[in-house]
Amino acid sequence: MKRAAVIVAGGSGTRMGSEVPKQFLLVAGKPILQHTLEVFHRFDEDMCLVLVLPHSQMAYWENLCCQYVCSVPHVVAEGGETRFHSVKNGLAMVPDDVEYIGVHDGVRPLVSMDTLKRCFSGEADAIVPVIDLNDSIRYLYDGGSQSVDRSRYKAVQTPQVFLRECILSAYNQPYEAAFTDDASVVEKAGHAIELTLGNRENIKITTPLDLRLAEWMLKDGLS
Repeated sequence: MKRAAVIVAGGSGTRMGSEVPKQFLLVAGKPILQHTLEVFHRFDEDMCLVLVLPHSQMAYWENLCCQYVCSVPHVVAEGGETRFHSVKNGLAMVPDDVEYIGVHDGVRPLVSMDTLKRCFSGEADAIVPVIDLNDSIRYLYDGGSQSVDRSRYKAVQTPQVFLRECILSAYNQPYEAAFTDDASVVEKAGHAIELTLGNRENIKITTPLDLRLAEWMLKDGLS
């Protein structure tokens, strides 16, 4: 089974309080994005990896690859106006012989091998990793809020993996603001989403606390 991953990295360093975009920050001696590429390469050395970056960041990434000896084979696609358009640009660079395509956040370097195996199992046309919620949650409405049963809700992660024809046809739809992830795009096109177990360490690094946690986990090999 030929597989590909479109890795989207269009973030900034705003919530980090950094001038450097978060995907390029160093964790355990390497840029976050390099860790992410390496985990997919370890999972499947033959996987096609497409990295999507804003045009203004491409030269910076090329310099980082030289500086930190990032030898993972990958191609770079130019990002678009929104995440939807960035993913669509990345999909256009996936070879025709690929059967399953995953879409992953570039700042999730701690996805586990077990999660990748479940997501790329080929057991469904659309597979999304999720984890249980630990905290109580409340539903907000005009004038107040109410408690809801957290067992009926899941936190969604990436990679979200789809049969090639499924995701390509879904991304031919017009963009909608309600598209918050790839599963929402595919679901709008009429496809059912299968859920699988993610891993709690698979955090999206967006804050200084996330950065410290990732540093600890990567150094201790907890992913």
